[in-house]
Amino acid sequence: MFRRQCGTLKESQHWQKVMKICIIFALFIAIYPLMAQTSDENLQQIIARLDEQSKVFATIANKVTPAVVNVSVTKKVRETERDPMYDFFGDEFFRRFFGERPPFMPRDREPEQRGLGSGVIVDPKGYILSNNHVVQGADQVTVRLADKREFPAKIIGTDEKTDIAVLKIEGTNLPFVAMGDSDKIAVGQWVLAIGNPFGLNQTVTAGIISAKGRANVGIVEYEDFIQTDAAVNPGNSGGPLVNLHGEIIGINTAIASRTGGNLGIGFAVPINMARSVMEQLIANGKVRRGWLGVRIQEITPELAKGLRLSQSQGALVTEVMKDSPAEKAGLRQDDVIVAFDGTSIYSPNQLRNLVAITAIGKKVRMEIARENRQITLEVTIGDLDRANMQEDVGDDDAGGMQPLSELGIEVREITPELARQYRLRIKSGLLITNIQPNSVAEQYGIREGSVIARVNQIKVQTMSELKASLEKEPSLVVMLLVTPRGSQYIVLPRRK
Repeated sequence: MFRRQCGTLKESQHWQKVMKICIIFALFIAIYPLMAQTSDENLQQIIARLDEQSKVFATIANKVTPAVVNVSVTKKVRETERDPMYDFFGDEFFRRFFGERPPFMPRDREPEQRGLGSGVIVDPKGYILSNNHVVQGADQVTVRLADKREFPAKIIGTDEKTDIAVLKIEGTNLPFVAMGDSDKIAVGQWVLAIGNPFGLNQTVTAGIISAKGRANVGIVEYEDFIQTDAAVNPGNSGGPLVNLHGEIIGINTAIASRTGGNLGIGFAVPINMARSVMEQLIANGKVRRGWLGVRIQEITPELAKGLRLSQSQGALVTEVMKDSPAEKAGLRQDDVIVAFDGTSIYSPNQLRNLVAITAIGKKVRMEIARENRQITLEVTIGDLDRANMQEDVGDDDAGGMQPLSELGIEVREITPELARQYRLRIKSGLLITNIQPNSVAEQYGIREGSVIARVNQIKVQTMSELKASLEKEPSLVVMLLVTPRGSQYIVLPRRK
């Protein structure tokens, strides 16, 4: 009986499992068409959104491309054909008989070099923004529009320091594109790069802003580049980088590539910088830049600790030029400039660019962090072209060579002879005369011929002052070095 009951129970459980499987299978058969339909609906929604996005790109391209132009330049390169007999028959003896150029001597020729680039019309009067490297040295510039019209172009002016050029054509019903505000752009924002790569008119590529404020790229002197992954091919130089409103936010300038092709890293000059340069070139034919008269450097965490700074944001003043606007305004060495004309300062390069585009003679308010307190100074911006870089001269203090084995350097108190030998900018301090191989100093890039002006915020001119300053801070050595390139703080770790 017991076995029967158990057998009946097992059979019942078996049939229950079979029924559950059948029910699940039946439900799957019933729901599958709905699932497929839902998946198809989602796919259609995604396609619809992508289609809308592509329509936005197409609308922008149709709006902007009529004003994007092909810039064709011609340069005459004078060179002399030479053959083995040129120097012989060019001798003064033969010139007396045959004149300045004997008939059998080869003649100078002026071959032409041609180049292509891009530009964009930014004003109905016919002003065009492009790159300096596109038109540099050009004898003739021709501009071709999308509607096949061609115009001779006049070079209004160029600025090598930002790689911006301004051209002008004379015509009627000229298309143009409005300039936006590059200060309002954001990383991740969609952009289109439009230009004329390889002679192919109105080529459009899409991407995003990868970074902004790129400096120290080594392309031009004043760098504040917008970095984008939109393909900026060589022929795109001078073409516009536009936002989704169809406004110009940059002028395409360069690509990062080892082969000449695009690798997803392109650089554009921010339109605010290009606009400032353009306005000056149109008004004056050249660019006049503002001058503050300071040397500045970035604040690293180590430097902030060594100088006991309360913040790492801003530009650290390492030197104030004599009789400069900065000195007259009361700016001091070790001040940190945290705001300039209402704009917060995050890096030395940003401050340098802001000063450069500030009108000469304008009074500007600067926010300064000094000894952990905030002060405001007013400075009148000077003219960089007229800046008189005077050198500070201090008292001479003689002394012999002294080794600093801890740091791997040898120093000497500056004498008049050493000052002349090393052509020093300052005549007081401690001259570094030797760097030991594989030392801390070598690892941190210190070079022979630099002058130690301050150590741990103490001015040093003698070995005893250097010793006292080193004893002040047991963990770090913060040196202010004066080099041919200017003053710079270096933070060195001390041996434990």
